[in-house]
Amino acid sequence: MKRIAVMSSHRGTNLQAIIDGAKRRLFAGTVELVISNNKSSYALVRAREAGIPTLWISRKFSSSQEEFEHKIIDALSSHDIDIVCLAGFMRVLSASFIARYRGRMLNIHPALLPSFPGMDAQRQALCHGVKISGCTVHFVDEGVDTGPIILQRAVPVLDDDTVESLSERILAEEHVAYIEALKLVCEDRLCIRGNRVFTRCPEPTGGTSID
Repeated sequence: MKRIAVMSSHRGTNLQAIIDGAKRRLFAGTVELVISNNKSSYALVRAREAGIPTLWISRKFSSSQEEFEHKIIDALSSHDIDIVCLAGFMRVLSASFIARYRGRMLNIHPALLPSFPGMDAQRQALCHGVKISGCTVHFVDEGVDTGPIILQRAVPVLDDDTVESLSERILAEEHVAYIEALKLVCEDRLCIRGNRVFTRCPEPTGGTSID
């Protein structure tokens, strides 16, 4: 069983989906720690109600980004974490932190990457008039939502959609997608070649592996 930590800054709805998925044994992992940089995050409440250890680590009370990240690393190490799931964690992490957990840190984004990375993805989708949007679970790299894509789920964009209505439908798919991705990762069924993720590794073709 993989030991999972979830990092979340706000409501923690994807955290709740992961907690529920672990309880239902939908993937071979257990949630061992929840970290937030926001003391008022409802994610911390969800974790405590589920009996999961929590940790509040604020950048404000760290002398530097390096110290802030060292606190997180120490917590992850002390809980023997195998997989880190970002679930609305609203802090940029350094290249050295990402390198430490390369291939073991996941993120979810409310768009079909590489379209509409960064903030306000749903608003970007509506402004561009796309007919299909969705969500993406990907491994984290040093870019903004540029890491190797594990899987995606699509939703139609309706003529009368608002940012709120589109966000709600995408969020429902996020909860499904994260569980599907964790199942693959926890079973060690994925490999990365260049910026592509495979469930069966192809023969090398000169690309650079980061697994």
